[in-house]
Amino acid sequence: MGEPLVQVENLKIHFPVGRAPWWGDHRKVVHAVDDVSFDIRSGETLGLVGESGSGKTTTGRAILRRIPPTAGTIRFRGRDITGTKGEALRHLRKHMQLVFQDPYASLNPRMTVAELVAEPLVVHGIVNRVADARDRVVGLLERCGLPEEAADRYPHAFSGGQRQRVGIARALALEPEFIVADEPVSALDVSIRAQVVNLLQDLQDERGLTYLFIAHDLSVVRHISHRIAIMYAGQVVELADRDTIYHHPVHPYTEALLSSVPIPDPPVQRSRRRIVLEGEIPDPVKPPPGCRFASRCPLVEERCLEEAPPLTVRSETHRAACWVR
Repeated sequence: MGEPLVQVENLKIHFPVGRAPWWGDHRKVVHAVDDVSFDIRSGETLGLVGESGSGKTTTGRAILRRIPPTAGTIRFRGRDITGTKGEALRHLRKHMQLVFQDPYASLNPRMTVAELVAEPLVVHGIVNRVADARDRVVGLLERCGLPEEAADRYPHAFSGGQRQRVGIARALALEPEFIVADEPVSALDVSIRAQVVNLLQDLQDERGLTYLFIAHDLSVVRHISHRIAIMYAGQVVELADRDTIYHHPVHPYTEALLSSVPIPDPPVQRSRRRIVLEGEIPDPVKPPPGCRFASRCPLVEERCLEEAPPLTVRSETHRAACWVR
């Protein structure tokens, strides 16, 4: 792996959701992401894992500058892009692309596949017309496992897996260095997921791509990621290389997530300890002063309720936020 391509430092993203009751004059704020820090090295895949509402997608879109950060710093190639706007942001987006979660909703049904894949090239002035990009579009489609005649068809003529391949081809059109893959296989049949994940890995090997792979399926994340960050209620609670996360987790939330992943061996599966979390997820409008996992943690102590644990170094490649361990 190379030097950090993407660096996120103390990122916060808060969304106003209206005012308090009529006797109050302050705005309510959703703390979607709070004080998140990590880096992604060139050629690496960082898996970002957590349950729905944990802030994974918001973090990915903030890195792409699709959502303005409330606080913190985002760097790309060592350059601060947190406040980048206008033409500079337009140029930056040639190097950073997004693969959407839903292949059915992310493709305009009124455009042919050729128009969809060529659109970034036209928007950025690389070609004047879709027809001028025909050879390039066909090459991208074939590399993503689709035949040449797919270019003249509309999205409704394809399966979910084929549509996601179109989405990947479109993301590759500008030859980016960094791709945020926002749950790219969660809407696909199980039999198709492995094919799409393998395609992403092959493209990474060929083009030196760097991925932020957002998912909630831990088995998929384990297959594709070099390092994994676990998010809970807007914060990173554990960050380590893949093997450490799966074999030596520290945070109780990480342990609970891993215990929910089925093992295709009935005797082993029956003998495993299943951790069932109880309690309520904290209110993102009024997050607690202590650890946000405290309301569901089986190891909670008094200090956990009063003071938020920092993400501390446990080894050279391992960080976790827990007072108890």
